[in-house]
Amino acid sequence: MAKIISSFFISVDGVVESPDQWHFPYWNDEMGAVVQAGMQSAAAMLMGRRLYDEWSAYWTTTDADPEVAASINNARKFVVSSTLDKADWDNTTVVSGDVAARLREIKEEISGGDIQMSGSATTVRWLLANGLLDELNLLVHPIAVGHGQRLFEDTPTHPLKLVKSETFETGVLNLTYVPDAG
Repeated sequence: MAKIISSFFISVDGVVESPDQWHFPYWNDEMGAVVQAGMQSAAAMLMGRRLYDEWSAYWTTTDADPEVAASINNARKFVVSSTLDKADWDNTTVVSGDVAARLREIKEEISGGDIQMSGSATTVRWLLANGLLDELNLLVHPIAVGHGQRLFEDTPTHPLKLVKSETFETGVLNLTYVPDAG
C-alpha cells in the first residue's frame, strides 16, 4: 500500500505560502537531493485545487526546467476538489465525493512508490484530521516570514512523532514526522 507523504518548504514561524519569495537563498545541493529523492519515490502526486490550478498552468507552459516539467506533466496526479468536474492536465484524476474513501482506495491501488504532495496546506490539514497522512516532511528555513498562510492555522491538536532530523549547512532543518497514535 502506498503512503501519502507531504513535503513543505516552511519558515520557522510556520509560513508555507509563497516560498518562492523567501526560500531560494537557502537552496543548496543537500536540499536538492532531498527534493529529488522525494520525486523519484513518487508513484503519484496528490494536490488540492489551488495547487492544481497553479501547477497545471505553470508546468505545462514553462521552459525553465524541461526535465522537471516532463516528470511532473507525465506523472500520475490526483487533485482533491469539490468544484472541479474534470481535469485538463494530462494523467490527472479528480477526487471528489467521499474523498476519504476514495483516497483509501487509491492508496491500495498504487504500487511501486508513494503518493507525494508538495504544498496544499488545506488538504494536508484535512488528511491529517482524517487519518490519511502517513508522513510529513518539513524543510524548516531559518527565517521568520511574519505573514502568509501557516501550515497549521485553527486546527485541532495532532500529535506527531519525529522519525528523522538533519541540519543542512544553510541552517535548514530537514524534519520527518509521522502521526503519533499515542
